[in-house]
Parts: sequence; structure tokens; C-alpha cells
Amino acid sequence: MEKIIKEGKDADLILEEILNENALNKDEIVYKTSVKKGKLFQGNVNEVIVYTKNDINQEIKKFLESLLKKMGLELSFEIITKDQRTTIKMYSNNNAILIGKEGKMLKALETLAKQKILNDTGIYYKFNLDVANYKDKIQKHIEKLAKVTAKEVLKTNVPVALENMSSYERRIVHNILTNFKGIKTESEGEEPNRHVVIKPE
Repeated sequence: MEKIIKEGKDADLILEEILNENALNKDEIVYKTSVKKGKLFQGNVNEVIVYTKNDINQEIKKFLESLLKKMGLELSFEIITKDQRTTIKMYSNNNAILIGKEGKMLKALETLAKQKILNDTGIYYKFNLDVANYKDKIQKHIEKLAKVTAKEVLKTNVPVALENMSSYERRIVHNILTNFKGIKTESEGEEPNRHVVIKPE
């Protein structure tokens, strides 16, 4: 995985230079900065390390391919970026194995891939891993549940606690009800028993 390293006094200026020199924009990269001790009498300097998201996505693909080919799975990938959020979709000859019970295998693969990129780059790279359209279906189900529950809360004026959800699933509920008049949402409880409560405003 290629990285671009540059040093200088001002981290923002260095980043600007890297972007200009490589014809990149900020949405296409991830980066980290660190302060290094300068040479004698020179003071400290900033070091900026840049990776392109495209390189990282390809690295994730390679990692998952090598991991899952050992299980006899044939894989293809689709990378989608929407609202600056990357989703890597996997398609295989056995999607059920990739998803696992209640999506646990899929979640484990996503965690492993994120850890691999963190180990390689020192950067926590945010992306969604999906199998075919599994998460899309989950999202639509959660959105429908949230809206139906919100209408019920408006009618009865009684708060309703939804079942325990992952942070990704809770975010779906919060997002879909952000502009729902007369309703507010709050996450309550401790992991893994954290859930969303839909309340009247």
C-alpha cells in the first residue's frame, strides 16, 4: 500500500502541497500527522502521512480474499461511496456463511479488516462491509420499525424502548427520526445491551 510522506513546519500547508502535487482532493484520502524532533537548533517539524482511500479499499479486498479463499469461497467485490461513506460489498457462492447467524460473521470480518488497516497505517478507517444487500435489507427493516414505533409514541405519548442494537443500527434509528416532529430519540444502556428509546418531545 503506497503512502506519501512529507515534513514541514505547518501540517495544513504540507497536506495542501501533497494534495496539489498528486492531483488529489481531501475526500479521496486519509491521513495522519505527527510531530518529530527537528535537527539541532531547528525545533520540531510536522510529518504528514497520506494514503488514498482507493489503495486502502484495494488492501481490504486483498485481505478478505486471502482470508476467505481458505474457506473455499469464490468472491467478487463492489465498492460504493455515498455521502463520503464507503461500503464494500462482497458477493460469493455462499453468502449465508459470510453473513453468519444474525450477521455475526459479517461483523467479525469487518472488525478484522478495520484492525488490519489500523495495524498497517495507524489510522482507524471507517467503512461498511456488506454481503450482497444484507445490510440494505436490515436498514430498510429498522427504518420501517422506527417510523411505525414513532407514530405509536405520538399517539400514546408513552416512550418505547427498541430491542438492543449495534451502534450502526442505532444510528439508522436516530437518522431516520431526526426530522420526525414531536419525537426525540436517545440511546440508553451499556454495550452489548445498548438500545434506542423513542420518546415524545
